[in-house]
Amino acid sequence: MLMTLVASVLLSATPAMEDDQLPADFLLSAKAHSTNGNSLSDGTGVLGRRSTGSVLGVDSVVNWSSYFYFPDYYGFQFSWPYTMVGKAPFGNDDSDGKTVIGAPVVAVTVDLRNYDGSPRFVNGQRLISSASQYVTPVLQSPVFQNSWYDSSQRPTQFTDAVQRAEFYRSSDDSWHTLLKPKVTGSQTMVLVRGTYRFALNPDGTCCRYILVDANAFAAALFPASPTDTTTPIGAAENAGDITTADISTFLFPNTYLYIGTTANCCILGYHTYDVEPGDKGNGWRERRYVLNYSSWISPGLFGGGFTDVTALSHELAETFNDPFVNNATPWWFAPNGNCQNNLETGDVVEGLPNAVYPITMNGFTYHPQNEALLQWFAGQTPSSAIHHAYSYPDTTVLTTAAKANPAGCNPPQY
Repeated sequence: MLMTLVASVLLSATPAMEDDQLPADFLLSAKAHSTNGNSLSDGTGVLGRRSTGSVLGVDSVVNWSSYFYFPDYYGFQFSWPYTMVGKAPFGNDDSDGKTVIGAPVVAVTVDLRNYDGSPRFVNGQRLISSASQYVTPVLQSPVFQNSWYDSSQRPTQFTDAVQRAEFYRSSDDSWHTLLKPKVTGSQTMVLVRGTYRFALNPDGTCCRYILVDANAFAAALFPASPTDTTTPIGAAENAGDITTADISTFLFPNTYLYIGTTANCCILGYHTYDVEPGDKGNGWRERRYVLNYSSWISPGLFGGGFTDVTALSHELAETFNDPFVNNATPWWFAPNGNCQNNLETGDVVEGLPNAVYPITMNGFTYHPQNEALLQWFAGQTPSSAIHHAYSYPDTTVLTTAAKANPAGCNPPQY
């Protein structure tokens, strides 16, 4: 009764909402997911035990390739090559050892403008929001700090622990793939009214969250040419803040994407790479800047425990498993209803009741996301991963390999 009365009083004092302003609790009913089946048979996949080397002809992050054998649902393809970050884990390749990869963190300020491009104010408050306030908690999170996992004999980072779990029986404890973070200069993304929606904080300041049209966001994030410095990625590349040897994070403040309408929301992050031409200095090799857009997630916005570094952990784990976003797999149908044919380890788990793996460190409880392991996609039974698992760090999220399930989803017919 008291709560109802207080809410009524507050509502009566609330200024009228803008036509593109959303309620603060709008995201609670949204499906939080990343971007970037009825395919696999009943657990007969075989993982390759050698590396086929790195991707040739590109200037990019250190990588290695291998393969697994598994017939797709249609019987058209049996061998599935894949590329991962770091060095190969197979002792017979003489490539065990630690790999340290630069991991720039670029804090992005989102500047919301009027139709004419002028700064926008609502109730006297400027509509501008910066991710700089979230850089310190991100750096202190399990993504970049060491914590205990049973896939390693010593504390390590989240993404390394997941990768070690996949190849636990192939590698020794010297094999690690680690991120070395550095904070770069911040960048700004300018968005014109009509491409975004927003919700204000309780005190009227910007912003509880920002929703952006996915196409407009991509156009504002990626450079139109190698010398374009008007976008966050272009400016960071030209300033030398990120390099082709890095895995770079563009950190956003509660900024999520929708496709078409806000009813088709929300993308919390994605991993990708920016392609730029080579020159004589790098042997005319194509430059690939491997990176991710990830949003910090403030508590209470989404259900399912999605908060703080859930998106970032999801995207970096997928980057480790699929840096060039081209690792094809047989069509799979996940417990969360996703139907895809790629090695997107977080997409299999997102949205499940036990999707996140809380870790308390540095006085804060973080919520990285559990990940599907390679053995799940390869249909390998029993799994060669740690504890014969198909998910990690929580090995109970996925308990069997992916299987053929024609009723689950409808992949394209050939």
